[in-house]
Amino acid sequence: MISGLRERKRERNRALTAETAWRLFIERGYDNVTVADICEAAEIAPRTFHRYFPGKEDVVTEPLHRMAKIVADHIGASAPGESDIEVLRGAMTALARFAIDNRDLLIALRLVAERSHHIRAAYLGRPEHEHEIVGLLTARHPGADPDEWPRRLLVACTVATFRVWLEDYFETRFADPVDRLRTILDAVFTAARSRDGVQPSPGSVA
Repeated sequence: MISGLRERKRERNRALTAETAWRLFIERGYDNVTVADICEAAEIAPRTFHRYFPGKEDVVTEPLHRMAKIVADHIGASAPGESDIEVLRGAMTALARFAIDNRDLLIALRLVAERSHHIRAAYLGRPEHEHEIVGLLTARHPGADPDEWPRRLLVACTVATFRVWLEDYFETRFADPVDRLRTILDAVFTAARSRDGVQPSPGSVA
């Protein structure tokens, strides 16, 4: 019981520290804020900050880590009989709900990243996230070839689709953003199912 209370308090303090840092990044720009500035504003010691985050960069990218975890958790919890397409559809829908709940924060952090050359250079177009998704999907099919290109292509198209949806959602408030995402994904998945000459392994991609 006491351990649980301590963990909740730690997570609450960690979240407050992150919110303080994000506010400073938005106000001053990422490159103009130091860990010392964050600690002063959050009224914590530097050692406390580093218990929560290895460095300043990790505060900015924490929402991305949360989003990656949402996808990983959804894939891990998927039923064995679900196809990769259905699993990815569900994962992207869960991701969209997170983006909707945190729209203002994600927009603000996007601006922070765009104004910082360091953040852009470190996180622009990193392919390992897609590789991780491919690996998680492949693990659902014992004996499947991890280099099977239809699965890799499916993941790349799905991730690109979500990015397109997210950019549109940042600019426009749709009446039903989740339904819009599903419509776009359906178009991509229909194309994936009907690719000429591609016959996915049974129970894997399609």
